Amino acid sequence: MTKLYGIIGKSLTHSFSKKYFKHKFKKENRKDVSYEIFPLDSIHQFPLLMQQHPLIEGLNVTIPYKEDILKYVDILDATAEKVGAVNVLKILRKDTKYTVYAYNTDIIGFDSLLKKYTLPSDTQALILGNGGAAKAVAFVLKSMQIPYQSVSRQEQTNTLLYQQITDKIIQEHHLIINCTPLGMLPHVDSFPHIPYKAIGDKHLLIDLVYNPSETLFLKKGKEQRAGIEYGYEMFYLPAEASWKIWNTSPQQ
Repeated sequence: MTKLYGIIGKSLTHSFSKKYFKHKFKKENRKDVSYEIFPLDSIHQFPLLMQQHPLIEGLNVTIPYKEDILKYVDILDATAEKVGAVNVLKILRKDTKYTVYAYNTDIIGFDSLLKKYTLPSDTQALILGNGGAAKAVAFVLKSMQIPYQSVSRQEQTNTLLYQQITDKIIQEHHLIINCTPLGMLPHVDSFPHIPYKAIGDKHLLIDLVYNPSETLFLKKGKEQRAGIEYGYEMFYLPAEASWKIWNTSPQQ
């Protein structure tokens, strides 16, 4: 019997996941598994998806459901609970019932990515966006004792609006992470609106978008001589961690 895995999200035209896992299964000669894309117009369609596809044993979760999916989770990993968002589901079934376990592997990807750099002790970060990916980034920054400021389009406590970002704020925050979908295929002409002219060669810009590999956000940073980091590692490492979770018995 074929084991079924996949990814849920609202728009999945940008996703590498099916291609990545198809290649992985072929490389490992796994003919008993498959990976599919499951676009959901609403997270409320999740129970119906589970009914229609009784062979699903694991799912990746992407924009915009990394927080909304929590209402359908039965057992939440302790770290994921601290983050407040998940991107991996493991499904255990018994007869017609199923149990949903949830995890966050985004933190693995961002932690590994950031540790490639020796950042100055006075580094401060700007997190662009306030979704599930941003929560994983904030968790890692906090664990590394790197002060950060969140930026959003909507007014929230302890959050700046994009129009409030001044040259001085940019100059004080040398680590800037794009956690929004801006720049993602097919909307490759979009980018976060910040004062790029204030960016210099001491800045490091990280984009969690991995398709295309070099977004306008990164191009604009490179034009200002900033260091840039592509988003593929934030796809690859969490994907590998997902596969490990799906093939490991959950902690009861």
